[in-house]
Amino acid sequence: MRLTRQLPGALLGLTALVAFLLGAALLGAGPASAHDTLESTSPAAGATVPAPPGTVSLTLSERPLALGTQIKVTDAAGTNWSDGAVQIVDNVASQKLKAGAPAGPYTVQWRVASSDGHPIEGTFTFTASAAGTAAATAPASGTVPTLGTAPPGSTAAPTPAPDASQPFPWSIVIFVAVAVGILVALALSAKRRLNAGDDS
Repeated sequence: MRLTRQLPGALLGLTALVAFLLGAALLGAGPASAHDTLESTSPAAGATVPAPPGTVSLTLSERPLALGTQIKVTDAAGTNWSDGAVQIVDNVASQKLKAGAPAGPYTVQWRVASSDGHPIEGTFTFTASAAGTAAATAPASGTVPTLGTAPPGSTAAPTPAPDASQPFPWSIVIFVAVAVGILVALALSAKRRLNAGDDS
């Protein structure tokens, strides 16, 4: 009879314990499953732009981690036009593109390490109506010299070399002389004391 009275209480305690553990597990899993999300892109997914942009950017719900974040922008031929590493400012990850990209469709493949360390990834496309401008090239030889450049055929006057000689360190010589004098005086004083001790 005593056992049957204790069973409902034991079952009630066990049920409460299971409910507590289940609730704690759900609360712990809630924040962990809330990974960062992609809010927008530039250019927008599926958009048509006049020319290939200088940068492609992703705006996320939280600031992503730099480690593991990659953005690859390829044209229809599969050439990757990404230039350098991804730059992250606040919650925006930006990828610079090389100059001179052709017209046509582009595919952006991105992989971002979200703020909780979980990687998220995706793809989107955009189209450039015209090709981008090529990068400026360095001036060829024989062009007009710029300011500060000697004209052809002239020789710049040599600049005098700075005086490398340094003043003689007299202070060190004086210090050494004083130190030697003190040592000599101490040695003579000690010798006199020894001689005086021998006489006595």
